[in-house]
Amino acid sequence: MPEYYIPTRESQREFVEKRSRFIGHVWRVASEEEARARIEETKKRHYDARHNCWCYRLREGGVERYSDDGEPQGTAGRPMLNVFQREGVENVACVVTRYFGGVLLGAGGLVRAYTQAAKDALDGAGISVVRRWAALEIPCTYGQFESMRREVLSFGGVMENVDYGADVVLSALLPGERAAEFSAHILDLSAGTVEALESGEVFRDVPWRDAVG
Repeated sequence: MPEYYIPTRESQREFVEKRSRFIGHVWRVASEEEARARIEETKKRHYDARHNCWCYRLREGGVERYSDDGEPQGTAGRPMLNVFQREGVENVACVVTRYFGGVLLGAGGLVRAYTQAAKDALDGAGISVVRRWAALEIPCTYGQFESMRREVLSFGGVMENVDYGADVVLSALLPGERAAEFSAHILDLSAGTVEALESGEVFRDVPWRDAVG
């Protein structure tokens, strides 16, 4: 199964543009029903807002939906959805709430504001990659530890745990298709003193791009 990207966590960000308050909210969702439930929850919470514009994007079935919720057509939901399309993020729902401040922003201003609100919320959530990983145990000396850690990262891997004992054992996840290459590389790099032990495979999400701010 190919890799894909999802929000790491729920996130909410807000800013004020010409006295209008924009609140962006992002969630990881698994179904259209869950996405709709998040949207309805937000509408109830911000019942007094002028607009609760939304979008969602699901991997299964390639479902994409959006709403301008009373804003001029094409100025809110579609620009929000474009944020997630550009980033390649799926299984995501987003609502941007607007409390109108009395100053009209114009079509261009609205597009920029709703785009920023969705992007800020996604930045706050971070992005995780979902894929098949090989789980490896890498026993090494303390002197070899930093070198092995760098090699894991350079192969697109993720550090899971470090066990400090008489020696060090790194637990890492490597992209499944690169595990054999990685094992051969560190065996050569360490002149045969470090051997990676594969303990199985997992299909899961791990953080790929950290949250910003």
